[in-house]
Amino acid sequence: MAKIGERASLRIVREKPSGLYLDGGELGEVLLPRREVPDLWEPGGMVDVFLYLDSEDRQVATTKQPKAMPGQFARLQVVALTPVGAFLDWGLAKDLLVPFREQKTRMEIGRSYLVYVRVDEASGRIVATTRLARHLDLTPHAWREGDAVDLMLYGKTELGYKAIINGSHSGLLFANEVFQKMQPGECVKGYIAGVRPDGKIDLSLHAPGRARVDGLEAQILAELEARGGFWALCDSSSAEEIHRELGVSKRTFKQSAGALLRKRKITLGDDGMRLAE
Repeated sequence: MAKIGERASLRIVREKPSGLYLDGGELGEVLLPRREVPDLWEPGGMVDVFLYLDSEDRQVATTKQPKAMPGQFARLQVVALTPVGAFLDWGLAKDLLVPFREQKTRMEIGRSYLVYVRVDEASGRIVATTRLARHLDLTPHAWREGDAVDLMLYGKTELGYKAIINGSHSGLLFANEVFQKMQPGECVKGYIAGVRPDGKIDLSLHAPGRARVDGLEAQILAELEARGGFWALCDSSSAEEIHRELGVSKRTFKQSAGALLRKRKITLGDDGMRLAE
């Protein structure tokens, strides 16, 4: 069944100068504007479209894909401010409204904000909100320590960065796990570092255990190759220097360097490390 805010494959009913009219089932006939009509079509044929309301609250179809679907989080740019709220560029002819009541802080033209896209039950319009917490999934999850996940950063605390996990739940990426500047809306690959008894999730940017060490070994060898076989980094290097160069703790670096030494792939000296001949 065709619904506002979803994609659907609809049958072409008839053509008018304004475009094609599609069979929207319970929605009735839905206009696919002339500018959206594909080059090849025929009466009774099917067309894949996204359904939304235009500026006059009429049901309309588009063959384009919005930058974010209802039920998703995304970082979008403000393109207009009006008496009813801010409008975001989400890739469609009609920009996406963020009503004033859905703005935690007043938005500014040209700036990008992390928002959640949803269908407003009262009006049927697709809108966005910066009030993200109320749309995070609080139901039990099945992740385990070491699972690889996709993260979207959405806030910063004294402990670190809050991140949305696989577009649903929330977790915490501790500050000592991050060695570069990160912004809300930034998407990174991460790992489940642990699940606390209260269900809260700790995150890491690095694979845990053996996988983390193996990955760092490959990174060290690649860097040595790029530097001509020598790198002035060794056991006596400071933890800050190791963080700056590799983004890991000194302990993890020593584990990886030690493993490479035992495999006779490198040699270690007081001045640094070298590729073994």
